Amino acid sequence: MTTHRSLSDYAQAILTARVYDVAEETALDPLPRLSERLGRSALLKREDLQPVFSFKIRGAYNKIVRLSEDARKRGVICASAGNHAQGVALAAKKLGIKATIVMPLTTPAIKVEAVRRLGGNAVLHGDAFDEAYAKARELEKAEGLTFVHPFDDPDVIAGQGTVGLEILRQHPDPIEAIFVPIGGGGLAAGVAAFVKFLSPSTKVVGVEPVDAASMAAALKHKQIVTLDQVDLFADGVAVRRAGEETYRLCSALLDEIITVDIDGMCAAIKDIFDDTRAVAEPSGALSLAGLKIYAERKGADAGALIAVNSGANLNFDRLRTIADRAEVGEHREALLAVTLPERPGAYRGFIRTLQGRGITEFNYRYADASTPAQIFAGIALHRGEAEKNELIARLKSEGYPVLDMSDNEMAKEHVRYMVGGRAPGLTDELIYRFEFPERPGALLKFLESLAPEWNISLFHYRNHGADYGRILAGIQVAPEARGQLAARLDALGYPYWDETGNPAYRLFLSGDYEGAGGG
Repeated sequence: MTTHRSLSDYAQAILTARVYDVAEETALDPLPRLSERLGRSALLKREDLQPVFSFKIRGAYNKIVRLSEDARKRGVICASAGNHAQGVALAAKKLGIKATIVMPLTTPAIKVEAVRRLGGNAVLHGDAFDEAYAKARELEKAEGLTFVHPFDDPDVIAGQGTVGLEILRQHPDPIEAIFVPIGGGGLAAGVAAFVKFLSPSTKVVGVEPVDAASMAAALKHKQIVTLDQVDLFADGVAVRRAGEETYRLCSALLDEIITVDIDGMCAAIKDIFDDTRAVAEPSGALSLAGLKIYAERKGADAGALIAVNSGANLNFDRLRTIADRAEVGEHREALLAVTLPERPGAYRGFIRTLQGRGITEFNYRYADASTPAQIFAGIALHRGEAEKNELIARLKSEGYPVLDMSDNEMAKEHVRYMVGGRAPGLTDELIYRFEFPERPGALLKFLESLAPEWNISLFHYRNHGADYGRILAGIQVAPEARGQLAARLDALGYPYWDETGNPAYRLFLSGDYEGAGGG
């Protein structure tokens, strides 16, 4: 493919893109409640209102509609577990073209069914996207199909760029910055190409998850890099490697990239719901989370701030996790580990110290009279980080050892549901956090990768409606065998993190409790 189109070439391609045969010109909605909080005019570009609830239909259709008659007769193929799959399927259906969609075996049934309802031939292959992608490329060659790339193709980029065209047409007043989510970079490249051609003073800001920031890594190293692993919470942008053409455009045109954590995305989902009553998927709310970080810098007000809600393909079960995390992300809840003396009246004294603040969570389990009580508490906040810091200082001044768990991923995902599960006398225990593919056989594959003499001493799993499961596991392994364990976990291929040194483990789960200290 041609990888050196000029900015004017892209502007012309975007102006003449064939997207409206099937896509909608979506609304640009004000966010009055959030704007009042930020003291800035914030608006949301509603790509969640597309027929497939995502912007992906724009690029897919613009690519497929331009194929030759011969290519159309042979058909198209793509690899995707989400929004791109549905975009390709709908575009092909509209044009009467056969579409094959290769999806990982871990893809939730609701997404597979959506592709089949749109007339696509869903082929399930492999545990992850990389395996599905390789299979799609194999079928492309074997059957003479045309591969429709999810982002690294000029026609796809031009189709996505119509989002930027619409924003400038819908908001003729000054725009300080437009915030765009980045996975592989197709949407960001297309929007930036058009906006910078027509309104070069308007900033275009890319937003990525902090644990899936492939474009930020590429810009930092001044070349495309492949991340070892990415967090899958925002699965719509969980891309390990940026595209070549998207990197070329983003490196030249983006003003900056902001990275956002899970709590920030969950808080942004809640902000969107509060102002529009729409429920965004995590990648859909990603750009708004970045907008909020930008606005909090309180820089010059040179116009409106606009975020692109890129999609709303959310499994209903995920709302449970999002609701749990939104208050922390908005700094409306503090999660604290507090040590209390194990004696009558200790709880009453602790509650008095909170000075009437609401308690959102309170977890405790008795160990023995000689062991201090470890409390995992959620405390409602009204003034954000400043209030949390004041509360922690007050607790310490009253003699309570306290640790802030508000940013501790292991504590938020697992330990809060496991408080009181200590096992005194347990030796050689290592604690790991895993992401398993959400499919039958994943746990068995994990167990079979361990040596028979290694005992599983702890296991916690909670379904949250995604393509993968988050697991916390304890494994008893003698020191001399730990190199062997690391090699086996690497070979297993599941993303994992060593959490043995995490204070949440030491305080609430370890049998070797030594006190919280003053930290």
